[in-house]
Amino acid sequence: MSEETDQPPVEERVGDALRERDQTVAVAESCTGGLVGSMLTDVPGSSDYFDRGFVTYSYDAKLQDLGVAREELDELGAVSEPVARQMARGVRDAAGTTWGVATTGIAGPTGGSDEKPVGTVFVGVAYAGEWGTQESYSTVSRYEFDGDRAEIKAQIARRALLDVLAEVESKSGKE
Repeated sequence: MSEETDQPPVEERVGDALRERDQTVAVAESCTGGLVGSMLTDVPGSSDYFDRGFVTYSYDAKLQDLGVAREELDELGAVSEPVARQMARGVRDAAGTTWGVATTGIAGPTGGSDEKPVGTVFVGVAYAGEWGTQESYSTVSRYEFDGDRAEIKAQIARRALLDVLAEVESKSGKE
């Protein structure tokens, strides 16, 4: 159980929500280095809904593995809304899953700027609707977290799972 609520940990809630809907997820991680995928696969039976994870730490990995546009990386840098969106869409489409989630940010302790301080992250979530329905979409949220590198990574991973859970639950309410 989570320390702050009476609910199960978010990774279990994500798994339950996906399993109930017969949906799948894949992850594309930069700053979290595989932590989101690790959290999802810590849950027994996660093979029912978890397909794969890409750790695309470098620009080249984002470009080659996920199809992130070189122009976006060059102009805006990896820590940006368009890159997070392209990462989420790219992993969703590469894996053929219902959902894609992506993290790109600055875990620190260096690398921050006034515009993007240490702890800044963009979390992208992409949904694949049925062909011909035009229901596919993606969302991106920007967050800023405090703490040391490990604490920031943990907060980002948890936030990414909360964002996926919110979208999964929201999408089922729209149907």
